[in-house]
Amino acid sequence: MTTLERIIGDCRSNDGDGRGGQDYRSVFGSTETRWQRHRHLKSRLGGLAVVLVSVLPFLSVPPATADPQGAYITDVEHINDRWDKVSVYSPSMNQVMVNDVFHAPGAGAPTFYLLPGIDGGGWFGPTDIQGFFANKNVNVVSPLGGAFSWYSDWVGDGGKQLQTYMTRELPPVINAHYHANGRNAVGGLSSTGGTAIDYAVQAPGVYRAVGSYSGFPSVSDPDEAQDVALTLSGGGASAEAMWGPLGGPLWVAHDPAKNVAKLRGVAVYAAAAAGTVGAVDQLPDNFGPNPVGGMIEGKIADSTKRFADAAKAAGVPIHYVVRPEGSHTWGLFESEMQESWNTTIGPALGV
Repeated sequence: MTTLERIIGDCRSNDGDGRGGQDYRSVFGSTETRWQRHRHLKSRLGGLAVVLVSVLPFLSVPPATADPQGAYITDVEHINDRWDKVSVYSPSMNQVMVNDVFHAPGAGAPTFYLLPGIDGGGWFGPTDIQGFFANKNVNVVSPLGGAFSWYSDWVGDGGKQLQTYMTRELPPVINAHYHANGRNAVGGLSSTGGTAIDYAVQAPGVYRAVGSYSGFPSVSDPDEAQDVALTLSGGGASAEAMWGPLGGPLWVAHDPAKNVAKLRGVAVYAAAAAGTVGAVDQLPDNFGPNPVGGMIEGKIADSTKRFADAAKAAGVPIHYVVRPEGSHTWGLFESEMQESWNTTIGPALGV
């Protein structure tokens, strides 16, 4: 196993029942796999049951925008009364991206985007998005796809322009289709945690709040760049095709820790954990220790601390959290996301 996230213990067991195990594919695998495991996960979580309305046929909805030069909706599949799968054409990548959307009950709500992990899978299977946000007036959008892309714009791969998609293409389409109020926030887990913060640096004004959930908000120092390169190599991708030579000018430009001054006025949440297994991980009782997950969370904690130290030195306020337990699991990511909503994201969005 070659990637950091491929060997960590944030995966469920091989049978997909629960949140334990060492099978990388069970958490960072395909959307279809996670969909099939959805009901088992909800019963294990004990949260709000998610009823897939099998008797309701998937309906196609025409685009809400008609700009022939920009991104536009190609299809909407209604999973239930609040959950849609929205397909959006991205002109920058010349491809269609699918996005899970848990929309607000009515118009005029803000939007919270949740980036996937390294495999491009979304949040709607491994976490209780619908239960947590059921009584909150916000649209929650989880884009799917973009595996091994760091959700950034690549200098050497025109098919990986995820920053452009997330900062210029998708938000206007979602705002128009769901009649949102234009106030946006974004969070990311693990490989995309630092990316979520970087969006506020690269595209000022698009996101008024950002969150890193056990992510890499410091990436350009030699050891950090090597970690990023190792992770991407697991998907057959070259890190130099993303931002050029390791540690070079583009790496520095995309390093939140080196650009904290540009985050003034943005609500920032950055969290990591000590790496020891705890209740927050929601692992099976007989799971035992998670040494590999702990090792990865240790790297995460170091990267997050470098970012937090840089923000403190620059006098830029952030909400920085280091938990005594947590070993890079979906349970940890979900808990961090929920905490970020209560402390940082929700208040910034006015919810």
